[in-house]
Amino acid sequence: MAAVDFPSSQQFIDGEWVAARDGGTLDIVDPATQQVITKVALSGSADVGDAVAAARRASPAWAATNPSERGGLIRRWADLILADVEALAAVEARDVGKPLSGGRTNIYIAHGIIDYFAGAADKLTGVTLPTRSPDYLGYTVPEPYGVCAVIIPWNVPAVLMAANVAPALAAGNTVVLKPSEIAPLAPFALAELARRAGFPPGVINVVAGGPEAGAALTSHPGVDHISFVGSTATGRAIMTAAAQNLVPVKLELGGKSPNVVFADADLDTVIEAVVASITENAGQNCYAGSRLLVEASVHDEVVERVAAAMTAVKTGPWDADLDMGPLVSAAQFARVGGFLQDAPREGARLVTGGAATGEGWFVQPTVYDRVDAGMRVAREEVFGPVLAVQSFRDTAEATELMNATDFGLLACIWTNDVSRALRLAKDVRSGQVAVNQFHDAGVIGFPFNMQKDSGFSRGGGYAALREYTQEKGVAIRLLSPR
Repeated sequence: MAAVDFPSSQQFIDGEWVAARDGGTLDIVDPATQQVITKVALSGSADVGDAVAAARRASPAWAATNPSERGGLIRRWADLILADVEALAAVEARDVGKPLSGGRTNIYIAHGIIDYFAGAADKLTGVTLPTRSPDYLGYTVPEPYGVCAVIIPWNVPAVLMAANVAPALAAGNTVVLKPSEIAPLAPFALAELARRAGFPPGVINVVAGGPEAGAALTSHPGVDHISFVGSTATGRAIMTAAAQNLVPVKLELGGKSPNVVFADADLDTVIEAVVASITENAGQNCYAGSRLLVEASVHDEVVERVAAAMTAVKTGPWDADLDMGPLVSAAQFARVGGFLQDAPREGARLVTGGAATGEGWFVQPTVYDRVDAGMRVAREEVFGPVLAVQSFRDTAEATELMNATDFGLLACIWTNDVSRALRLAKDVRSGQVAVNQFHDAGVIGFPFNMQKDSGFSRGGGYAALREYTQEKGVAIRLLSPR
């Protein structure tokens, strides 16, 4: 991993690797072994202040940089990532606990996102507006906010860094990124490659820390825009903090995504996709397919086949590169364990799994059937490999069950009836809909939209640059020539 090495016990501020002001460090732990991998700086409020000040100093020059030149720097960053995919994949996989192949996929996705916005940097335009007479001219200009705070969680750090930092930079903003204190290594490695790509000091800053650093960043008066990815509860707290400085906020929060399976669907494809949607990254994804809604006539067959496939899932450490790794931390392990205790007590039928397994923070892939909409496992985001199954009789009931959640991130519809699929896609309250696939495979620039308690964001999509700009309107009265 030497190609993407960065100094231990440090943070990235103003183009340099520096220690925390108070010398504090943070242990980074391998979830499979519970052993310390390395240390990073434990950033406090003073360090956050330094990072914001650096971003503020760099902001005017970066905003004034030719957008094609900005795009060229971002592309050089993408090229360096592509050259070190394997090393970066190992960094993310070990830090989060996912299989190496999962880390590799995430790095390729991150590269694709960064490369996409490299090309978009000089395509951001305003509009010319119609006027009531030839004596007037009206147009708009998209302008960067200035300093953007970006806070991301630990589940897919490389992807989330790319999806938020790349469009912010392309639009002319500078960035202070706070990755999760649980898994900050991939963001630090990507920051080191950005340094090598030649970004000016202060354009990208990365600080790692817990709640103190997060609170300092979201309440800092030098921040002009906040992007947050994480839990709904924390998102509400960040909106409250941002309100004090009247700072716009972009929120990407939780999910309780359903796979809705009709009897006419290709069940061989369905089973494989359903299992992958809840076991990829050990179910620690906001869009994880944690609810399975099945038409009653095929319910028993689908549950039996899903359970068999879940039982066959192989778990192990990142470097074994099996099907599924451990949960990321002791806290997450305890949280998921709480759901495993509550589900049967509330009346759900355990089909397979339901317990911890092996050393480290491993949990068996788990299926609960006969789940009622009022049960905790049906209502709350587990963020683990736990699947809740419900059945329906017709399209109307399927629609009702799809929408019986506070979240609105992703809905996956499995049917060969095009009219039914289009009707459900219209009626479901969800920011994203996939038909006969899980998520958005094959679509370039697909927006990561969401509704309800899942937040409001278009991260990584074709319109993401707009979220990182504010529009200025200009109206001119043309004077008669003298």
